[in-house]
Amino acid sequence: MPASPSTARAINDRLALRHIQEQGPLTAAQLKALTGLSRPSVADLVERLQGAGLVRVVGESGGERRGPNARVYGIAADRAQLAGLDIRTGSVFAVVADLLGRTLAEAAAPVDQRTDPEEAADHARALLERTVEQAGATRLHSVAVGAPGLVDPASGELRDTSGLPAWHRRLVAALPERLGVRVLVENETNLAAVAEQRIGAARGHQDFALLWLGLSVGAAVVIDGRLRRGVSGGAGEVSFLPVPGAPGAPSATGCDGGLHALVNSAAVCDLAARHGIDARPAAHEPPAAACLRAASSAGGAGGAFLDELADRVALGAAALTTVLDPGLVVLSGELGRAGGAELAARVERRLAAICPLRTEVAPSALGGAAVLRGALLTARDAAQHDLFGPER
Repeated sequence: MPASPSTARAINDRLALRHIQEQGPLTAAQLKALTGLSRPSVADLVERLQGAGLVRVVGESGGERRGPNARVYGIAADRAQLAGLDIRTGSVFAVVADLLGRTLAEAAAPVDQRTDPEEAADHARALLERTVEQAGATRLHSVAVGAPGLVDPASGELRDTSGLPAWHRRLVAALPERLGVRVLVENETNLAAVAEQRIGAARGHQDFALLWLGLSVGAAVVIDGRLRRGVSGGAGEVSFLPVPGAPGAPSATGCDGGLHALVNSAAVCDLAARHGIDARPAAHEPPAAACLRAASSAGGAGGAFLDELADRVALGAAALTTVLDPGLVVLSGELGRAGGAELAARVERRLAAICPLRTEVAPSALGGAAVLRGALLTARDAAQHDLFGPER
């Protein structure tokens, strides 16, 4: 059944907007070539998009040829603003961007976990509100929040997870009413995977797994280009994975006997000390990340430390690989970033020795910005769905 005229217009408008967004400002002639539409149809389309405030003339082209210059149309980046929030155990990071994802303002602050949860949540919320004000964001559309712990895939609520600060849930619950905008909550590891897939180390990959190595351990799974959360939002909870060398076995209420016990930050610091690695953290640098940085200049001891750490990380990567066959594992989190290409190469070699499925291992390409970039991409998707219409 052929599409109705209104449906056809909506499809063409969305297609044109996607071309303008992905390829930069375009002329009407370029839109005609990319969409296959007739010249009159493109003229009508551009007029509709301008009338809706979604595109505007941002320049001219063709100054070197005879005749009038062609107008160049770009996305109206100020049509809506977006915000991303990365809440860690003891800190919060905020960024505000325009509809094209360009940063307008950003800020970070520590949050003292010893304070009252309500007070800590107010402190984090105030940071975001100041950042929005600093950005001059009068059309804030969506806020995406990345947090450790499980997020219910049905309700979008951050679950009450033991071991995580109570102020996280208080902050997330207060934001919609306080800001009056849509608030999207996602696990931090999942947001890092979104960013790596779209603009980072997994760009061009439809299937990959991201292994988060930091204060805790987690994973994100992307299959057929889609992030997989699981029935309860717990897909990728590899911290509970029983592995050789862990002290005992994990339980339903604690991951101390799982992979977490071998590769979390505290375990990495203990391993470095056993190898005689003397690490002096820089300002605001996690001690375990400092250990990995120091290993590169510690000679044989540093190599032995990295080898043993790679053996441990490879156990978690092997579980993901043998079950999912993703073809690529990205090492992220504070330790994945600090280990860089050197740790990734060691993990890849050890993975090849214990797993029959050929798998590339790569470090994060986005550094500490992965969660915030993923949050902004998620907020932008929501805004564009509302403003541009759904993908068809």
